[in-house]
Amino acid sequence: MTDQIPPTTKSRFTFQTFILLLLPIILLAGVIALFLNTGGGLDMDSPAPIENLSIERYHLARGHIELHVQNTGPAELTIAQIIVNEAVMPFEVSPSVKVPRLGTAVITVNYAWTEGEAYAVRVFTSNAVPFDVVIPVAFETPQPDEKTFWSFTLIGLYVGVIPIFLGIFWLPALRALGKQWMTFLMAVTVGLLIFLGLDTLLEALEQAAEVPSTYQGIGLIGIGAVATYMLLEMIGGSKSSDRSESSQRLNIAWRIALGIGIHNLGEGLAIGAAYNVGEIALGTFLVVGFIIQNITEGLGIIAPILRDRPNIRQLALLGLLGGAPAIIGAWIGGYTPSPFLAVLFLAIGTGAIFQVAVEIGRMIQRDNVKQPMPGYIFSGVITGMLMLWVTGIFIK
Repeated sequence: MTDQIPPTTKSRFTFQTFILLLLPIILLAGVIALFLNTGGGLDMDSPAPIENLSIERYHLARGHIELHVQNTGPAELTIAQIIVNEAVMPFEVSPSVKVPRLGTAVITVNYAWTEGEAYAVRVFTSNAVPFDVVIPVAFETPQPDEKTFWSFTLIGLYVGVIPIFLGIFWLPALRALGKQWMTFLMAVTVGLLIFLGLDTLLEALEQAAEVPSTYQGIGLIGIGAVATYMLLEMIGGSKSSDRSESSQRLNIAWRIALGIGIHNLGEGLAIGAAYNVGEIALGTFLVVGFIIQNITEGLGIIAPILRDRPNIRQLALLGLLGGAPAIIGAWIGGYTPSPFLAVLFLAIGTGAIFQVAVEIGRMIQRDNVKQPMPGYIFSGVITGMLMLWVTGIFIK
């Protein structure tokens, strides 16, 4: 018979424990240093330079083009030449032509571009490695002045705030429905959230392709989505036992509004970025499509509280939480479009939306625990998904 070590009820952290924890890390550092110095017996010198310059965005002003770049390669690089439409052009780099690893720089090219024309810009490093960016439509980049500020604010109102509040206006009519209809609408909300979550995840994956590989866009999506999901689970579970059913339903409505708000922030980013690069037709098309789609999101926010009596202030704040982030997204996308921020926000939105969908599913299950899934729950989920699928046809 083997002796078993009894479990300890009290942990002790001593200096000896600290040394034992630190020792493997020190040894690992020594192994890495040995490998780097010896190369493991292999010829570790690369036959060609490995460089990667990420052109994050471009900025057009009268008489010049600005390129905002970041060195995402393994070593320092030097910017040596700029070619615009096959012509070598004079340029300046701030702060320096030598860009350290993960360092950023702004390249200013003196070029008299013509509005509405397309331009191909190629950046050469000192090792003759080219990096390209295409400007499909030359268009003066919006400046953060009062006019454009209110223009992007108005776009966010059209896209997020107004349709969300129009959906909330259904509350008095829907409250007159019976219990089965309310459960059906809760199921519709689950379907809406599932579709929104999948759509947000797809947008995050598309944006991740634009993020420099150094930042591992897919991993960023996983961290943002999983962390948000688990954080909301932790917050919701720690207080649910102390709350009445009505306050729990209101809490779920707040979380739905939060998830939808982050999703709408992503929509604002897309619209602002489209206007930023001069794709006015695309931006207008997105605005109209999102207006049609987002009215259903207001329905999703009020579904958990149909049997309650929320006051005007609560409804107003729910609508602002769900819709106002579209304004912030339009500002960010219109002035400083950033794939990194877009991926992060969309990942957070994905986690929030799926967590709320699961929470509403638990609520429906508690109300129908003594019977198999009724047909109106199944049809509600499918109806919610179809609603966004049909309205999405106006956007895609």
